[in-house]
Amino acid sequence: MQPRNMSMSGVVDLAAVKAAGEAKAKAEQARAEAAKRAGEAGQAGEAGPSAGAVPPSALVIDVDEAGFEPDVLQLSAEVPVVLDFWAEWCQPCKQLSPLLERLITEANGRLVLAKIDVDANQMLMQQFQIQGIPAVFAVVAGQVLPLFQGVVPEQQIRETFAQLVQVAEDRFGIIGIEVDPDAEGAAPAASAADEIPAGPYDALLEAAVVALDAGDLGGAVQAYKNVLADDPLNTEAKLGLAQAELLARVQHMNPQAVRAAAAENPRDPAAQIAAADLDLVGGHVEDAFGRLVDTVRVTFGEDRDVVRLRLLELFEVIGADDPRVSAARTALARVLF
Repeated sequence: MQPRNMSMSGVVDLAAVKAAGEAKAKAEQARAEAAKRAGEAGQAGEAGPSAGAVPPSALVIDVDEAGFEPDVLQLSAEVPVVLDFWAEWCQPCKQLSPLLERLITEANGRLVLAKIDVDANQMLMQQFQIQGIPAVFAVVAGQVLPLFQGVVPEQQIRETFAQLVQVAEDRFGIIGIEVDPDAEGAAPAASAADEIPAGPYDALLEAAVVALDAGDLGGAVQAYKNVLADDPLNTEAKLGLAQAELLARVQHMNPQAVRAAAAENPRDPAAQIAAADLDLVGGHVEDAFGRLVDTVRVTFGEDRDVVRLRLLELFEVIGADDPRVSAARTALARVLF
């Protein structure tokens, strides 16, 4: 599955993907404020949707030429967007579209489906060089991937979607969006006396925090790994592990020596990675990301892959919601392809 850039002149500007982080931040803030207002207006003890989560209906959207940039390109910085080119008169489309919608919903936030009516969006059809419908593409971090044309078996679609999710996570650190199944309906009322039970990993996560506070970075790393061994998608553990491992790496560094080595060896992956770690710990997030993106640009093979993977690890330290991460993912995509 090889991504490719597509010429969108006259329709969209791929450079606008840089604004993905800002758009996402605003959306997150708006959802958080909406959730807060709903909570204040509700009865005491009433459960509300998680801030930042979207309802299942938001996983399938209709997109036109005017909305392609914000609804597809910008969104693709946080979740892979599958494009379904269809038309009302197309009988095969009527077979494929419901299947795509069901599989996207089952993916539970790892994918989003954007439906494009070719009759109403002729320019998009031309830009994607559509020869026949149904035609299915994907966009990941602003990069277009042709998937398939025509009606294909469900198992083949499942395998294609699984590969798409893997590509998004491995290459760009994109893991999707949170879905709140209760967001579109009233959540069950809870008694004011009800207590929220402790989560299955609360004790391990607390142990990791205690270890960090005590300066036991090795202990913190192991505690977070213990959580992820059973729950690989645990967001708190992934973030904590990335931070603990970063602190452990820089703990015994000589900053002057590291920076001197990086300046003398701009193509040396190890030197640039060490300097990027120091940049991040020092709060110079954009410098750290830019340094590694530049190193990916001038390296090849295994060296390039080592640098790319470290950049993805640093994304975890900052968090997927940070606009600087979205911008760096876009920059990474451009130098890779």
